[in-house]
Amino acid sequence: MSSEPSPASADARYGFLGPAGTFTEAALLQWLDGRAAHVMPYATVDAAVDAVGGGEVVAAMVPLENSVEGSVTATIDALAGGPGLAIIAEAQVPVAFSLLARPGTTLDQIGGVTTHPHAHAQCRRWLADAMPGIPVTFAPSTAMAASMVADGEHDAAIAAPLAASVYGLDQLASDIGDRPAETRFVLISTPRPPQPASGADKTSLVLFMGEDHPGALLEILTEFAVRGVNLTRIESRPTGGGIGDYFFSVDVEGHLDDARVGEALMGLRRVCAEVRYLGSYPRIDGVEPVIRRGVADGEFREAQAWLARIREGRG
Repeated sequence: MSSEPSPASADARYGFLGPAGTFTEAALLQWLDGRAAHVMPYATVDAAVDAVGGGEVVAAMVPLENSVEGSVTATIDALAGGPGLAIIAEAQVPVAFSLLARPGTTLDQIGGVTTHPHAHAQCRRWLADAMPGIPVTFAPSTAMAASMVADGEHDAAIAAPLAASVYGLDQLASDIGDRPAETRFVLISTPRPPQPASGADKTSLVLFMGEDHPGALLEILTEFAVRGVNLTRIESRPTGGGIGDYFFSVDVEGHLDDARVGEALMGLRRVCAEVRYLGSYPRIDGVEPVIRRGVADGEFREAQAWLARIREGRG
């Protein structure tokens, strides 16, 4: 029997992209939903992934995509080329930024602000209106920016509200983003049989094309389309093997145990150089797919039974 703590155990260790006070930590705490656990920050996505692969933690929460800034390529690349890990859950966190400063600081005393480039991009208009001309210095993360303010290195930081309590800072302004945004996170763990289908699931894949040729992407998309499998995300990334050599990171509606998804994977196995299955897990939004005529599980079973009768000469 494995000595690894159960995910439900208070001794279970979970990693997240740190440092403390990031939106990723907030996503992990949201998923834990009050369950006791040890949470451990890691400086990079790769470090968090390696911690899972090396058994330091049961699972790790990492960001995957932002509704304003797009995908987090470090996570996509780590899942595509890392130690064969799987996605077991997803979380979605509203990205609300606050202006943080040391206690007693007033807005007119701030001579400079530090934050992560993505946070700056999402708060640029507010800064121009509320603090025109104030210089902005970039930090590795919003939480690191808050930490540097607490240490006296900068006057103020744009960071997650959680960072205020973590680093003992005051919120001088809240909800300063120029428009509403959300970040989607995924919880990664070692490979395991997928959870039972919930009826509202996603399946994540990495698809490596074989030799490039006209229609190669269409072949991949057709395997999904003819079986009524809807894609919720698809993007290409370079493999590192040379110009024009790409893989596709894909999320689809449905579960591995759904006939339409399973048959799509078998079709992809025939047309792709490699198919990496990253897991089937419940959708955080609970949205159930629309199943069109001809692709429900019962219809696949009926078609298989019909083919078997023909092969047996029963017509």
